[in-house]
Amino acid sequence: MTVAGSNRVCPSFILVMGVSGSGKTSVAHRLVARLDGVFIEADDFHPQSNIALMSAGKALDDDHRWPWLKAVAEAALKAAADHPGYVVIACSALKRIYRDRLRKMIGPMLIVHLNGPKQLIQERLSSRRAHFMPPTLLESQFATLEPLEDDEQGFEVSIDQPVEQIVESICAHLVDAGTV
Repeated sequence: MTVAGSNRVCPSFILVMGVSGSGKTSVAHRLVARLDGVFIEADDFHPQSNIALMSAGKALDDDHRWPWLKAVAEAALKAAADHPGYVVIACSALKRIYRDRLRKMIGPMLIVHLNGPKQLIQERLSSRRAHFMPPTLLESQFATLEPLEDDEQGFEVSIDQPVEQIVESICAHLVDAGTV
């Protein structure tokens, strides 16, 4: 299946969410390639103070996240102004209030929650290099995680399958929803 966003008149936002190590960046990159979209990596918008806290093994609180989410939303809106197709955001968005805040600033978005067994994610984090998020913070991420609620436009995808299958599932959902 080939899906392209080049015929779109207005931007569509897709939020790929999940705990650290769930594959948000990998899935979002492949999805952007399939949709001819724009990629926003939320991690790129953390201020140095947030990165320092996480690198030291300290979880962020809401006060640390609000300015970061604002910066992510501003980047997504700028990308949408420059590109009429899909804007795909890789962002943990673990709590409902974070997703609500993004929706308030950006507008409607499809949310794809990448979910999987804690052991698989722990293995991924342990093998990852050159990332500020230490595996020791995974427990706090799972404790913070609030799954999508029924009134949120989105769905959950299991990460215990190849990235291409995950992307295929997302594209099929977009086709079924009539958004491509």
